Amino acid sequence: MGEVSAAVPASLRTRRREYLKRPVRPVDVTRGRGLGDLLEQFRGSSIQARNLGRCLEVWENALTDPKRPTILIGLSGPLIAAGLRRVLRDLVDWGLVDVVVSTGAIYYQDLYQTIGGRHWVGTPHADDVKLRDLYLDRIYDTYVDELKFEDTDRAIGRVTEEFPRRPASSREYLGFLGSRFDDPESFLATAARRGVPTFSPALIDSSIGIGLTLYYQANRTRKDRFILDAIRDNYELVQILNASPRTAVIYIGGGTPKNWINDGIVMANYAFGREGEGHYYALQVTTDVPHWGGLSGSTLDEAQSWGKISRTATRAMAFVEASVGLPLLVGGLWQHRARWKGRPRLRFDWSADEVTIRRFRR
Repeated sequence: MGEVSAAVPASLRTRRREYLKRPVRPVDVTRGRGLGDLLEQFRGSSIQARNLGRCLEVWENALTDPKRPTILIGLSGPLIAAGLRRVLRDLVDWGLVDVVVSTGAIYYQDLYQTIGGRHWVGTPHADDVKLRDLYLDRIYDTYVDELKFEDTDRAIGRVTEEFPRRPASSREYLGFLGSRFDDPESFLATAARRGVPTFSPALIDSSIGIGLTLYYQANRTRKDRFILDAIRDNYELVQILNASPRTAVIYIGGGTPKNWINDGIVMANYAFGREGEGHYYALQVTTDVPHWGGLSGSTLDEAQSWGKISRTATRAMAFVEASVGLPLLVGGLWQHRARWKGRPRLRFDWSADEVTIRRFRR
């Protein structure tokens, strides 16, 4: 071995040392004191463990940045069906995010549990024809009650009768639902109580859309009825981004919430000539891969070509299923809460579709 090494030119040995600077550090599960310590060890390991450790680092950097970036989270997938309702509630309650953008399905699953529905342990090998006969629906290995779904749909339709009869954004409407269906364990109700804006750019592509259809059926001949104004959603998001000197994005899954938040920063540049380029911090946890060309797997590097992510952004992407990745990240942040605990919250003061953002201490 010594003879081979001696035969390698000095210039090549120098170039090799440029690559061989940091050895992979073995993970020692007996050393850490919790999830935060474990994820910090992951940063010195490899494959998706390293990526997940980097995601925690990016999120913590956004929380401790003295410029106080506005943190937006995009959510997709069956997160509440997977048992993450409390995790979502906590990350809003603790102030780990400032704005929520989600598929309508996640909000609906939250409301379904608020009115008494449950997600039940099942199996992916169930006889789905028999389940249909029993009015049970299956989400992979989880069962939900179709009869309780109908109760939830009708409850949404009824309560919408109390909403002002005018065009409104999904933020206004979801904030109303969160305040109307009061539940201390509810993700949506906690956001309403904390003043965290909640958007859904594809709200009707969910069972909330069924409830709204029931409302429409009962009011379709009236001129004074609630109308969901999707373009106002765009304008309200742009208002938030334009008022934020720096932004951070967290994507759990991908799809419409991810693309909508990313497009928002481009809209802000077009509409208001917003200074700066792209989101300054970005992390994503997804199981989709980039080589199919879809939004959920498209990399944060790719988004830099569109100006959606800053050229100098701190970013990380872990290809990990959300029911595993998100609780690890939130648990790690909770263990490290002394690092970000003094971070001021944001107060969003809305005047129609215009917003003023103020900071206040917890």
